[in-house]
Amino acid sequence: MEVALYARVSTTRQQLDQTIEQQIERLREYLEEQTEWCLEEKHIYLDDGYSGAKLNRPGLDRLREHVTKAEFEMIFITAPDRLARNYVHQMLLIEEFQNLGCQVQFLERPMNQDPHDQLLLQIRGAVAEYERSLITERMRRGRRAKLLSGLLLPWTVAPYGYLPDPEHPRNARKVSLDPVKSEIVRQMFAWYTTPQKRRSLYWIAKKLNDDGIPTPRGGIRWNASSIRGILRSPVYAGMAYSDRTRSAPSVSRKSALQPVGPGKSRRPAPREDWIGIPVPAIVSQEVYDTAQQRLDENKQMSRRNNHSHDYLLRGLVSCGQCHLSSTGRMVSPGYSYYVCRGRRDSLGFAQEERCTARYAPSRALDSLVWEDLCKIISTPELITHALERAQAGEWLPQALQSRKETLTKSLRQLERQQERLLEVYLGEVIEREEFERKRRELSDTQNALHRQLRQLEVQVQKQLDTVELAAGIGDFCERIQQTLPTLTFEQRRELVTLLIDRVVVDDEKVEIRYVIPTSPAGEEKLFCHLRTDYQS
Repeated sequence: MEVALYARVSTTRQQLDQTIEQQIERLREYLEEQTEWCLEEKHIYLDDGYSGAKLNRPGLDRLREHVTKAEFEMIFITAPDRLARNYVHQMLLIEEFQNLGCQVQFLERPMNQDPHDQLLLQIRGAVAEYERSLITERMRRGRRAKLLSGLLLPWTVAPYGYLPDPEHPRNARKVSLDPVKSEIVRQMFAWYTTPQKRRSLYWIAKKLNDDGIPTPRGGIRWNASSIRGILRSPVYAGMAYSDRTRSAPSVSRKSALQPVGPGKSRRPAPREDWIGIPVPAIVSQEVYDTAQQRLDENKQMSRRNNHSHDYLLRGLVSCGQCHLSSTGRMVSPGYSYYVCRGRRDSLGFAQEERCTARYAPSRALDSLVWEDLCKIISTPELITHALERAQAGEWLPQALQSRKETLTKSLRQLERQQERLLEVYLGEVIEREEFERKRRELSDTQNALHRQLRQLEVQVQKQLDTVELAAGIGDFCERIQQTLPTLTFEQRRELVTLLIDRVVVDDEKVEIRYVIPTSPAGEEKLFCHLRTDYQS
């Protein structure tokens, strides 16, 4: 019987103590006593320095992938907490392996379907999860105590202009200034705050690029946001702060055309929660305060805070060429446009060259989109036709489509393996017992994949239930179309924001991406707040 071994340690200290080697040694000794089990070196899976609180581990990922291919029938692990610290994760993995025809055996206490063994496994999982929570809390409190005493720096990578001690990189008392980079930072503040000759962020970025000064990450192009980040950082005035921000769900996207993000963003924390750690200052507090005052003034005068002109599609237009967002701009009195940021400001967005997309006249684009929106609302049949296309599977969500293709491909491969296995048996290359064993393995794997495919089809069907969707959409359109002629600009703006996710403009081509609520609850929240593919 083919078997596999799995071992894990979560800290560097455990790696130095060679506990992972001890786990493998114990497992090997146990297998040597069992003559019916066969172990290949490629079936030993290790995770050095990976926490058991997460399932995202390279060794575990390879193990799960090979279980799907039915490469072995048994997995040996020293203890349940080596598989996962979280009881729910333990049950998820064990059930996944069992459904694929692979059993899990723990060395310290072999488990079976006996209720007492199952209860003991649950208790051990709960204890392991408690220990992990206890360790996490102790580490958090210890870190906070060191921060409050000024002994620990709040960063893992030193800010531009600072040099950490090589032996003690987090020691606040041993950090020093980089003689060259700190002078560059000092010059940035001087350029920005000198009353006689105040320079803009873009001028500073261009100056540094022209002088060939590498960026903080070693790049060759500075941009305005990097300069703003340095000027905003209080560390350069002699005080590094921890806990300045908190993680929060994203409420907007940089662009609907950008890659998927984690759905998390950072929000400022209350000032009283900040923990200050003194560090060497590069500029005086007076110079730093002057820079903050000017940055605040510029923020108030920014185009995004200028609402003197009406743009129906404000914040909804994207460039089809470079995928950046487009903003409203008044070129001269009476002539307003949507302009790609990559064309207007290539330096600010660190593009290699300016975008060549044409200016889109705002009045013409607003009129075109509004007329099309009115047509969509007045003709619900257009939406129903799109739903029928979805029912036929013409535009399933990309993730579901990809998963369905992967499962279908795996099933075809299993069918070919079964055919080859039968040919080998008929050719008397293997015995009947070996043939039956291999056939059962392939059959178990095939049944598991069929179950996954059926679950996927149910999930797809829920998304494509056109009957209920069409009824909800029809009711919504009927209520809205009666009010269209009497809407004010602000009301039109609210309706456009609710029903349009993105308008993609590529010179003469315009693509409008609609989002129609299917129930009254869908009218209470914008679509961009419901999406999980945020770019934070």
